[in-house]
Amino acid sequence: MGKKLLFVYNPKAGKAQIRNKLADILNVFAEAEYEITVAPTRRHGDARRIVENRSRDYELVVCSGGDGTLDEAVTGMIESGFRTPIGYIPAGSTNDFGGSLSLPKNMVRAAEIAVKGRNFPCDIGAFNKDVFVYIAAFGLFTDVSYETAQDVKNVLGHMAYLLEGMKRLSAVRSFPMRVEYEGNIIVDDFIFGMITNSVSVGGFKNITGKNVQLDDGVFEVTLIKRPRNPVELNNIMISLLNRDIDTNAMYCFRTSRLILESLEPVAWTLDGENGGSHKKVEIRNICKGIDIRV
Repeated sequence: MGKKLLFVYNPKAGKAQIRNKLADILNVFAEAEYEITVAPTRRHGDARRIVENRSRDYELVVCSGGDGTLDEAVTGMIESGFRTPIGYIPAGSTNDFGGSLSLPKNMVRAAEIAVKGRNFPCDIGAFNKDVFVYIAAFGLFTDVSYETAQDVKNVLGHMAYLLEGMKRLSAVRSFPMRVEYEGNIIVDDFIFGMITNSVSVGGFKNITGKNVQLDDGVFEVTLIKRPRNPVELNNIMISLLNRDIDTNAMYCFRTSRLILESLEPVAWTLDGENGGSHKKVEIRNICKGIDIRV
C-alpha cells in the first residue's frame, strides 16, 4: 500500500448519483492498490483549496463532479506549483470536457481509466491571473449555467440551459470590444464570444469547430457580431449549431494568445462558473499544461 491517491468529489453534482456509486469507485481504487484519501466538497472553492494544499506524496489526484469541479481541481493543481496526474470521473449535468476526452459516462468505468489509463498532456487556458480548462466566454447565455438552479439543471439537463437562455433573447446585450491576436486587430460589437479547447459546449458537439485537438497549443475562438434584427439572430443561432460559418455574422479563428478590451466591465464565465467582470482580459494557451488520465 505504498501508492497514495487523493479523491475529491462533489456529492451534489448532477443528480447526486455518485452517492450510489461511491463504494464501487473506492473499490476500484483499492484494487489498484492505492491508499485513498477521500475529500468531499461542501462549498464552492473546496476542490481548488484541497488540491492546491495536497501533499507531494500523492501519485494521483482523482476528481468527480461537473466541469466546474474539474476546473477547481486543475486551478488548484496549477497554483500548487507541482504536477500530479488527474483522473476525472464526470458526474455533472453536461460534462463537456469529459466528452471531449471520450471518458465514459459509466462512473465505475471512468474510475478504472483514472487508475489504469495513460497520461494525456492537455492544454489549459490562462485568463488574466485565473485558469480555465476548456472554455472562457462572455455575452449571450454565458451567465445561464451558474444562474440556473442545480435542481433545474438535474431535471432538464441541456434543456435547462436553452430554456433559461430563451427567456433572454428579447434583452440581448452587445459589447463593443477591441480584440488583438497575432498582429491582427478587430474592433466590433459582440453579443457573444467563446475561447475554447473542447469538442463540445453546452452538450452540443462540433460547435467549437472541426478537427479540434486538445493538445495543439491553440484555442478555437468564436466571436458573434450584434445582429440587426431577430431574424438575423435566429440565423446566427442556426449557423452556430450547424457550424456553418457565416463570416458576415461572426469571426472564427485559432490562436494561442489574445487580448480583449472593452470600455465597460464585461462578465465572463470560465468552465461554466462565474469568472468575474473585466475591462481587459488576456487569454493564453498553456500548451500541455496538465496531465489527465484517458
